[in-house]
Amino acid sequence: MMIAVPPGQVTLSDRRTQTNWSVELTPYELAMFPVTQAQYAQVVGERPSTARGDRLPVEGVSWLDAVWFCNALSRREGLAPVYRHPADVERIEWDPTADGYRLPTEAEWEHACRAGTAGPRYGPLDEIAWYRGNSQERIHDVGGKQPNEWGMYDMLGNVWEWCWDIYDAEVYGSYRVLRGGGWCDEHWSCRASVRRRSHPTFQIDDVGFRIARSLLS
Repeated sequence: MMIAVPPGQVTLSDRRTQTNWSVELTPYELAMFPVTQAQYAQVVGERPSTARGDRLPVEGVSWLDAVWFCNALSRREGLAPVYRHPADVERIEWDPTADGYRLPTEAEWEHACRAGTAGPRYGPLDEIAWYRGNSQERIHDVGGKQPNEWGMYDMLGNVWEWCWDIYDAEVYGSYRVLRGGGWCDEHWSCRASVRRRSHPTFQIDDVGFRIARSLLS
């Protein structure tokens, strides 16, 4: 299920470089849950995850896998695929005129995660997230904790989520942004502002993704 996200402004920050920057956002849609193993298998025909369960977030998927999924789901639903050259990380492009599914930008992700709140989290961590302190060192079904004010679950904890953005091209090349913290992370990693990075071809057992859609006029 996709949830409409209102327009707004979000200020992003990077602790490594001690910089911050503001982004203005137009309305868009973001999924209520991370993509599950059942949803991924239905679209792609594969189950790459280490853990097994239809309602578990899919993990062990690269950024490129997530891009491919978005295009495949778009075609399945008769929408225009967003990504051009989806198999080549050096050439991939985002078509802003396409109405299909895509990864959120990190600004969209943080705006949706905060859901109008100003603190590091949208609620008490034990009530909203699976993390090292309560996960029993394993992944959990989506929707098992309280949602944020806009009705989105697991924005913090359970799995890190791929975003569209390149992390820092000058230093890390094509590495992409991850957000949200995961089931094996300490509490300080499960905050709305925390940024992590990984190579777009890496597949890790605490990394999944959530889909977005542009609202085109």
